[in-house]
Amino acid sequence: MALETYNRKRDFHRTPEPRGRKAKASGNSFVIQKRDARRLHYDFRLEMDGVLKSWAVTRGPSLVPGEKRLAVHVEDHPLEYGGFEGTIPKGEYGGGTVIVWDRGTWEPHGDPHKGYKKGHLEFDLHGEKLEGHWHLVRMQGKPGERHENWLLIKGDDEFARQEGDPDILEERPESVKTGRLVDDVAGEEPGWSSKTGKITKRKTASKTKDVEKAPVLEPGDPSRVEGAVKGRLPPFVEPELATLASKPPMGKRWIHEIKFDGYRLQARLEAGKVRLLTRSGLDWSAKFGKTIVAAFHDLPVGSALIDGELVVESSSGASDFSALQADLSEGRTERFVYYAFDLLHLDGYDLTAVPLMRRKELLRTIIPAETGTLRYSSHFDEGGEVLLKHACRLGLEGIVSKLAEDSYRSGRSKGWMKAKCSSSQEFVIAGWVPSTVSRKAVGSLLLGVYDNGRLEHVGRVGTGFSNAVATELATRLERLKADGSPFADKLTADEARGARYVRPELVAEVEFRAWTADGHLRHASFRGIREDKPAREVVHERPQGGRAAMATAASESSSARPKSSVKLTHPDRVYWPREGVTKGGLADYYTEVWRFIEPFVTGRALALVRCPDGIDGQQFFQKHAWKGLNENIVLVTDPQDPDEPLISIKDLDGLLGLVQAAVLEIHPWGSTVDNWEKPDTIIMDLDPGPGVGWSDVIAAAEETRNRLEEAGLQAFVKTSGGKGLHVVAPLKPSAEWPEIKAFTKGLADQMAADSPSRYVSTITKAKRGGKILVDYLRNQRGQTAVAAYSTRARPGAAVSMPLAWDELDPAIGPDYFTVLNAPTRLAALHADPWADFRASAAPLAVKPPRRGRA
Repeated sequence: MALETYNRKRDFHRTPEPRGRKAKASGNSFVIQKRDARRLHYDFRLEMDGVLKSWAVTRGPSLVPGEKRLAVHVEDHPLEYGGFEGTIPKGEYGGGTVIVWDRGTWEPHGDPHKGYKKGHLEFDLHGEKLEGHWHLVRMQGKPGERHENWLLIKGDDEFARQEGDPDILEERPESVKTGRLVDDVAGEEPGWSSKTGKITKRKTASKTKDVEKAPVLEPGDPSRVEGAVKGRLPPFVEPELATLASKPPMGKRWIHEIKFDGYRLQARLEAGKVRLLTRSGLDWSAKFGKTIVAAFHDLPVGSALIDGELVVESSSGASDFSALQADLSEGRTERFVYYAFDLLHLDGYDLTAVPLMRRKELLRTIIPAETGTLRYSSHFDEGGEVLLKHACRLGLEGIVSKLAEDSYRSGRSKGWMKAKCSSSQEFVIAGWVPSTVSRKAVGSLLLGVYDNGRLEHVGRVGTGFSNAVATELATRLERLKADGSPFADKLTADEARGARYVRPELVAEVEFRAWTADGHLRHASFRGIREDKPAREVVHERPQGGRAAMATAASESSSARPKSSVKLTHPDRVYWPREGVTKGGLADYYTEVWRFIEPFVTGRALALVRCPDGIDGQQFFQKHAWKGLNENIVLVTDPQDPDEPLISIKDLDGLLGLVQAAVLEIHPWGSTVDNWEKPDTIIMDLDPGPGVGWSDVIAAAEETRNRLEEAGLQAFVKTSGGKGLHVVAPLKPSAEWPEIKAFTKGLADQMAADSPSRYVSTITKAKRGGKILVDYLRNQRGQTAVAAYSTRARPGAAVSMPLAWDELDPAIGPDYFTVLNAPTRLAALHADPWADFRASAAPLAVKPPRRGRA
């Protein structure tokens, strides 16, 4: 960031802050300023390249190792700002009282420019209050965020404190410059202070300066907003709805927000009472527990009507409608989050005629936070197509684009446009088929949409039901039993097989990959019941300008998708109960990713994790044949052990044969069945012990990559789907197993020797605390590691996902990608990050290159 941003945000006729310029020479100072503005926070600043790189640390620094404090990256400040204490007038940018809470010098570990660019600054502080080892780590940005979010973390050293020790913020609240507290500065009038000397009155604005601009908004004050009209708070305002588009609109007139995957709710606040209203005006205030309602009670307003979405976020950080449904079904309320994105009425003023950006500015004065239970939904001013690509790459639902200067228009509007990463919409439930595993649970639903008053059949959905939801839904549907089919046209015998028809009153939200040529859903997954939408309003959503962005790719490529002859028995058997992923859903996933996973699982001996009753039942590791082996699974003979054939596959039918056999993890050998003794793959498994941060695992992966490249090998990275990262290198199959093991052992031992405080190369648990195991033991004959794109037999339905190196980020953890979001990511990728994996193969060097001690 340049100082132009700093200067542009301030009127130096009104504020005593220094104007400042970028310094020609750069030092190594740091300063922490305590600021009492709308809320108390601490500004952390590091001198770099002639300016102060700055972060707003909302809760202040903590001396407890590993305790993460959010640090929002803000604009660069001039070096002169490091000595600033004083009061910034109310209404000016950053208005409030500032003291110099700590200052001193900082000492980076390694090149600070590389660390800053990469998003991990590691350094020592030498201040009057803070000392020792610290980290600043950039988090993965969420679409819609205006600022970079980092984490400030104390390292474990002699200056650290334990939980329960005195808090340095409470222990030392004073300025290190003057000894004053914040309240001393705020109350000090111009004159003379024994602490600071002369205190001068700030300059007033020039009376000759007349710049036409919108007045600065006072917190929660709509009276100064042009277009606001006095009026009573209405009982309800029909919400503005977005029109589906094939891609985001372009141009500076548009802003772009993340598309949330939850319940659209208006929060109505009046006379101390909070009501949460659905998009059809139903009062659901009691449905979401007391926490959300209490959070609205705490807002600094008398009356308001706020538009937003209530969501539950998965472990990946993305909103997840299925998780929201599960929490509602099981009575959990602690994960609910409300994202506010519009303000329709405030303290006696109707704001619907006010331009959107002005409404959002006013909304931000009453809900400033982007974390917590109530959150302000940020936006991007431009680059909708780029934002959509990033959203899809991360497996999110999509984005909503809005005209920045438009008023609020009830009903479906072209002033709001939505572009989705995968196809999803609401469908009417017209029938159901009982589960083949439990007759008291739903196995699949018959779905339809209305077309000119006629209910048209569009197919079935048979995955996405958790056990609890499947049972509860069957009970509800039994009460809606109908004598005959509600569809306008008679179903074929195949379509009607096993169906129990119901009155078409319930609406389901369903995600699917494409439409078939005959108008049926392909690879559909149930997301939840939409009780906030009447069934008669459900029609086939057709995007403006063509098919939806990711649906276009899915539909156009459907003819090229591999076909399989494997017939699954009990396709509705649930393998991941909480996520509702069934045998049929797993088969759909592997069909979707076949072209990516094929090179890593075919033509190799495989070790498998089988879970016949899903992840909550018995699990066993298997590499030899079993009774009833599917005919598409191939048996191969190990030359060193010809008596017991091993498992292998050669095509998609073989992979789906494994699904039929309840295989939930696939672990291939590092050599092919055509060349058993000469591996073509090295895999280094980075397994973090207790207390190791994810940023440290990322740093370990980078170091492993560097060491492999120094040995002449090309390194690739993937999430494990478990706890760590896998760094993988393709080989030309020339060296044999003993040489591979010796090489990888040497590499692991060198990392442990060079950095004994960070790495171990032996599995002994007693040595693992706070360190990363560099596991080389996968690189010996008969040993295996989970395949790229394979699922894991663990809660969450995570998959082992190949990444580009620049995708490594503290916000993308080892189990970020799942059966549910991985196909969306792959459809959105501009290029496969492992496309050149085999082409990059190189012969193995005899020994790993040695390094000095780190």
